[in-house]
Amino acid sequence: MPASQSAKKSAVTATDQRYIVPGLERGLKLLQLFDRGRTVLGAAAVARALEVPRSSAFRLIQTLEYLGYLERTGNDYRLGPAVLRLGFEYVAALPITELARPILANLRDECGCTAQLALRDQREVVYVMHVLGPSHFSSNVSVGTRLPVHATALGRMFLAYMSDQAISALYAGSTLQRFSNRTTITVNGLIERAHADRARGVAISESHFEAGISAIAAAVLDGQAVPVAALSITLLQPALPATPQAEHLIDAVRNAAAELSHRLNYRAQPLVAPMAGDRAARSNANGRSALGDTLIHRA
Repeated sequence: MPASQSAKKSAVTATDQRYIVPGLERGLKLLQLFDRGRTVLGAAAVARALEVPRSSAFRLIQTLEYLGYLERTGNDYRLGPAVLRLGFEYVAALPITELARPILANLRDECGCTAQLALRDQREVVYVMHVLGPSHFSSNVSVGTRLPVHATALGRMFLAYMSDQAISALYAGSTLQRFSNRTTITVNGLIERAHADRARGVAISESHFEAGISAIAAAVLDGQAVPVAALSITLLQPALPATPQAEHLIDAVRNAAAELSHRLNYRAQPLVAPMAGDRAARSNANGRSALGDTLIHRA
């Protein structure tokens, strides 16, 4: 199963499991087999991955093809347009995206950079809004794109509001992938960065994920000072210069996040929330950011 699908299952009690529909569960797991690195699958591969007879895999595939969630390509299958439609309907239904839309547009206009909004899902951030800047820089990031938390400025802002213990638990037993020679690949390194990002109120990525690309991100907080999303801008340069213009960009991102936080009922607290009592347990090692939980299970 791909890494993005290795997230823990939702907790279901033994009593509740009698209400699970096995066929539906297998159909959804089949859709989860596809990812950016595995775009096409045949019936035999599906049967092996789901550990079901090939005849059962074929019936699942035929049903999903009939509904538009899969489409045939030769003797294999790929995701169909119904998946995309469902994904966009989900994003459009998120209350935070409507609140964020004008704020991201203003941020884009003020900075002259592409702006984006993301939620956290386990060890990944999921882009739910992408407002293109005026430059001709072409990005492969779009709504629905998943990127690693540890290697991105957006992801680091979620870590900034987690306790050291929660960060360690999130990455327990895992190997952090290196994307550039500046990617942080140790848990201790992530914790150190989280402390710095928390103190500064923004995370700055200077070629940490992709060489030649910088980003500035800030957390979006709810009424309980929990990070429910993060927003950022992307710049086509390897590092931020120590100039007033760069400081202006940092302030613009911080102010945009503060404005969206205010619309989510965040009031009169420092931008950096206290860690006492591990308030970040709501933004914990087991899953999504707090509003992400309510949005993805409301996301």
